[in-house]
Amino acid sequence: MSASSSSTTFKTNYSIFRKIEPFYKGGRIQVSQDGDYMFCPCGSKVNVVEISTGDVVRCIEQDDETDITTFALSNDDEILVTASQALLLKQWDWLANKCSRTWKATHTAPVASMVFDSTSTLLATGGCDSTIKIWDVPRQYCTHNLKGSSGVVHLVEFHPDISQLQLFSSSMDNIIRIWDLTSSQCIAQLENHYSPVTSLAFSPDYETLISAGRDKICTVWDLNKKESKVTIPVYESVEAVVMLPEGGDTSQLEVKTSSSLFLTAGSKGLLRVWDSTSATCVRVQSLPNLPTRIKEKEAAVTSGEHSLVHCTLVPAKSEVLAVNTEHNICMYDAETLELRKQFSGYNGEVLDVRFVGPKDSYIVVATNSPQLKVFELSSSHCQILQGHTDTVLGLDVFRKGKMFASCGKDKSVRIWLMAKDGTVHCIAQGLGHAHGVGALACSRVKENFVVTASQDHTIKVWPLPDPLPAKEDDDLVILQAHVTEKAHDKDINSVAVSPNDKLIATGSQDRTAKLWTCQDCTLLGVFSGHKRGVWCVQFSPVDQVLATSSADGTIKLWDLQEFGCLKTFEGHDASVLKIIFISRGGQVLSSGSDGLLKLWTVKSNECVKTLEGHKDKVWGLDANKKDNTVASGSSDSKVLLWKDITQAELEEEQTKREEEILKEQELSNLLHEKRHPQALALALSMGRPHTVLSVIKAILKEPNGRQSLVENITKLRKDQKEAVLKFSAEWNTNSRNCIAAQTVLEILLKNEAPESLLQYEGVKGAVESLLPYTERHFQRLNRLLQASMFVDFLWQNMKLPDASEEDQMEA
Repeated sequence: MSASSSSTTFKTNYSIFRKIEPFYKGGRIQVSQDGDYMFCPCGSKVNVVEISTGDVVRCIEQDDETDITTFALSNDDEILVTASQALLLKQWDWLANKCSRTWKATHTAPVASMVFDSTSTLLATGGCDSTIKIWDVPRQYCTHNLKGSSGVVHLVEFHPDISQLQLFSSSMDNIIRIWDLTSSQCIAQLENHYSPVTSLAFSPDYETLISAGRDKICTVWDLNKKESKVTIPVYESVEAVVMLPEGGDTSQLEVKTSSSLFLTAGSKGLLRVWDSTSATCVRVQSLPNLPTRIKEKEAAVTSGEHSLVHCTLVPAKSEVLAVNTEHNICMYDAETLELRKQFSGYNGEVLDVRFVGPKDSYIVVATNSPQLKVFELSSSHCQILQGHTDTVLGLDVFRKGKMFASCGKDKSVRIWLMAKDGTVHCIAQGLGHAHGVGALACSRVKENFVVTASQDHTIKVWPLPDPLPAKEDDDLVILQAHVTEKAHDKDINSVAVSPNDKLIATGSQDRTAKLWTCQDCTLLGVFSGHKRGVWCVQFSPVDQVLATSSADGTIKLWDLQEFGCLKTFEGHDASVLKIIFISRGGQVLSSGSDGLLKLWTVKSNECVKTLEGHKDKVWGLDANKKDNTVASGSSDSKVLLWKDITQAELEEEQTKREEEILKEQELSNLLHEKRHPQALALALSMGRPHTVLSVIKAILKEPNGRQSLVENITKLRKDQKEAVLKFSAEWNTNSRNCIAAQTVLEILLKNEAPESLLQYEGVKGAVESLLPYTERHFQRLNRLLQASMFVDFLWQNMKLPDASEEDQMEA
């Protein structure tokens, strides 16, 4: 191994500091009044996401783990109520993350819709059993049971004016019902829609209602007359309608007043602003993240695949939140409809992950879809890159980090460029493989070629033109492969380019890895030795060495000159899917199909650490340029970011060692100065049984030592007394120390109430340990007493009489 790796500090441990994981699986999202948090349903949980960072700050999860069918957040942001498949309603104090109340929904089928009134005291629930129930939340009882709907009640909405005690609902019969809550009667039925009504919006003066449905119309209702004023054809299935706030900038729009503007979100994937008085569309959102060169017709088709399923207004931030079928959550400016921020609510299987951008401040992720996702790590803002027409399978990044390449099942390779503002666009595309392209590798020295490996068993080298287009509006460069070579007899799983751009390595299901020249793909040699398919190949950044990982659970290092195996790392119990060199080639990090990551040191041939974080196959693994952060992506839909904590652990260890030395010195000084109470407390805090014993023995040797020991022990804290009791059990096992142990035990038994002794941690184990040895010491004392009495008796009998006794005997 080279000298450069020996001067590098080897890593010993990593810890997870960031997770990018699914937090939203469909349904209605609610936003807090201040616009700082969004509440996202996710199976049996409701995740509370901080919008500024994209982090999940709370997770409201049911104990029984049954799916949440719907939920509602009160208008004062204090109460969250969830409804589950188990027909239970739960009231949550979401800030404390605890359930404050659970009650039966009394619906005979799951709750489908739920809403609070503007005072946050009444809660309406619409069920799949065609009934609506209204609950007084503070007083905790059901106030109304409204019957008469047909089928699932999928929409309930209180009249925004508190004085109008009315509830609006809609069910499967496409009728909007208005309920008077004082009489519990349905006072009006608004009929105009021919398919389910999806959304309702009230005008600022509360005199007009706008309803939207999947029948591609919006209806404007006069609430005073309870009749339709106008029907607006919107030519798309509408999922949400939102009234825009009054006082907005309407200078760019041909409208008389802003109070009549409403916004629709639907199947075309675009937000559109309508004027209810003129029944015309006054603004259409320009498509985000799509090149302007795409024709309008194509854009409409493309956007149709990403139709909007939910939309809500965030007045505090003057934003509109919209959600599409891909579970992407977008925050738009309420006036201009321009994208401010985007989140990815759900990633499918993560197939690859790479650091990109300046200072590796972004990661690009290939999920089980044609779209690529680029996450800004500081804010979790996510760009969705359109281009591939089938699942993206592989990624690689050029040396500078501004350009990266992707390949997929659509048989293509694409080159992407990140602009200075962080936006990414496609600048080049290559087509030519007969089957899906499963792996690729970028050139290392210059940004001048890409190598791809396909399921058609061939590798292709694609030269990149110089210069490449720098702007989005420039036409896509069509790449042409200048070399094609049939490389293996089975699928090629991995391809790598050497650090000097002279060599190419490939790994295949045929159990071999091969080495090729970069110029014309001449075969230089074959690496044979794995018992199953080779999943990954990687060149060492400093040595003439190739690393391979296989489904046989091993990692092998090969000599590039002789093609012989130099080392084999064994330790994975499953297929090793990915390997990367770190610590300047001195270490290898590997990931397996069991979700484990392992850190290996090349020189010593040993596994330094096993990292647990994923629950499924880890397909993606990449280290940043600074070599202090690792990203891993798995089939469990998670991307984990790991930071190198070797230095932090070393410093912590060093600090502990220094503290120990200082305490040792202090203890020595205290013992020397015979300051026994302080020495006893310090020895206990250091967890030193032997030193504590020495201090106790020293106290007992003093004049009036026993009384002094009683005072010292009774002054100790509860945790210190627990430690003394534990140590006593240890000393009691040795006859030389049993007197000190028994003295401590006696003091504790005499000065502590039995109830408080029973509260001590580990008291049961201490008593179990003390009993047999105490019995043994007692028996030994008995034997000693008997022996001493026998000696005394012998002494009395063997004593010589003194002179006075002899005189008496003679007389």
